[in-house]
Amino acid sequence: MVGRRPSFEDGVRCRVLRCLHSNGGAVLGGGSMMRIFAVLAAGLAGVLFFAFMITDSTQAVQRGHRGTGMALMYKPAALEALKPLNAIPEAEDPADPPIIGQPTITERYKNIQVLKDLSVNELSRVMAGFVAWVAPEEGCVYCHNTQNMASDEKYTKVVARRMLQMTRTINNEWTQHVGSTGVTCWTCHRGQHVPSGDWFSAAPQKARMLGNRDGQDTAGVATNGNTSLPYDPLTTYLTTPDANVRVQGTRPLAGSNPTSVKKAEHTYALMIYMAKSLGVNCDYCHNTRALARWEQSSPQRVTAWYGLRMVRSLNINYLVPLKPLFPEYRLSPEGDGPKVACATCHKGTYKPLYGVSMKADWPEFWRRGGVDTSNEVRTLPVNHPRPDPQLAKAGLPDWETGYAPEPIPAEED
Repeated sequence: MVGRRPSFEDGVRCRVLRCLHSNGGAVLGGGSMMRIFAVLAAGLAGVLFFAFMITDSTQAVQRGHRGTGMALMYKPAALEALKPLNAIPEAEDPADPPIIGQPTITERYKNIQVLKDLSVNELSRVMAGFVAWVAPEEGCVYCHNTQNMASDEKYTKVVARRMLQMTRTINNEWTQHVGSTGVTCWTCHRGQHVPSGDWFSAAPQKARMLGNRDGQDTAGVATNGNTSLPYDPLTTYLTTPDANVRVQGTRPLAGSNPTSVKKAEHTYALMIYMAKSLGVNCDYCHNTRALARWEQSSPQRVTAWYGLRMVRSLNINYLVPLKPLFPEYRLSPEGDGPKVACATCHKGTYKPLYGVSMKADWPEFWRRGGVDTSNEVRTLPVNHPRPDPQLAKAGLPDWETGYAPEPIPAEED
């Protein structure tokens, strides 16, 4: 203050300092505590934010050479949240071996059409599995008239029989997709009467003055990821035997080109559905710098190729023919029956049940009894993908070496 006359502000500052001194520094101490608390709170918030970023941030797994666009994206927190849904139920105790002289299953029970290859004890064990997987609250009465177990009066019993045939068909005829892991009723149902991930064909759009929208530009459709793409690609590709996925044309002129932008839009809608169903991005199957090149794609692309045809075959041969059996409340408002697709088994995971097989605990579902595909509509063309000889030469098993170009339509041969 030397050489300067005290100002009004100087007087106020002095009075404030005298006030603090007279109060024993209580005010100053309170301010310090508030600052310390603020620093601690900020530090805790930073730690929590950092932990959130680690657990919820998107992670990448490099699945090919750098620069080739082969990085699989995932969220650890999302995988952790799906663990309870993908847990394997405790298996029933193994069935006791049949006693010598014990009646066979057809002698003991009437109207056994599929499980004729089981013993009486094995049948009881499988029925207990059905109850736990499909109707844990209702028990046997969900499918059976307990006063007459042989009766087919309940539609649920007829459907269950057909689903059992379908399960055995998948495990024996579609190993190109399910491998040795296979499926059981639990794979889809997981304790529910109706498995999540079933779907119905969407109602057709009404015509408008500006023309046919071809099922596009409809908001709020989860199947296509809420995009403006066609909202029902599943009906297009999963219920028609000869509906091949097409994007790029190989001929310059539209009149002679069997592919089109219209088909490409349906294809991209289907790809979005598949990615969401498996909880993956495009890189899980494709090299994004060369989406159409099979030789630069991962083996999972061939597995998915078979998966599409497997699901199509299941819908055509099993689900669609069951529609007359379903009561009205099980149908869509348009009268369509439930069908299966990728989400029915995968439920947001790259492999159903994270790839854990139930075959060791339930070998009954891998037997061939009741499997008759002689009248089924097959959806595999003659020139379907075969293992890549170069990858097979490296010593990899066949199911990891799948490669072949997409079968070429007759008009493009």
